[in-house]
Amino acid sequence: MKIMQDRTIYITKFDLERLDDLLAAAREFNCRDQGDLEELEAELQEGKLVDSKSVPPNVVTMNSRVELIDVDENKSMIFTLTFPKDADIGAGKLSVLSPVGTAILGRSEGDVIEWRVPARFRRFKIQKLLYQPEAAGDFHL
Repeated sequence: MKIMQDRTIYITKFDLERLDDLLAAAREFNCRDQGDLEELEAELQEGKLVDSKSVPPNVVTMNSRVELIDVDENKSMIFTLTFPKDADIGAGKLSVLSPVGTAILGRSEGDVIEWRVPARFRRFKIQKLLYQPEAAGDFHL
């Protein structure tokens, strides 16, 4: 994965604690997607830790609903970023352990993310945050 814009990644303390637990459990049970786990861990280490009440309202956090634009196909998609147990791509619920989920966590509206898929790169722009729990006062989702 490659982030096309150099911006600060924000991670709430609450999300970090839960994601650290998720990473520890996945390692303990030898999760099959070790590469995705390493990507998520790298994102968390790069992130700026913020309290839930002071996260900027345009930042993708866990349980945020976000509109993504496929830059190359000019196609809009809407996803809610979830923990793996709640993921259901058919219902628009994207796991934080998926490549796109890991890429958007902590990023802001306007950011463009690029990553390799077989034979090419895909680019997505975080077009709009439709719902962010922290901005809505939902601090413990």
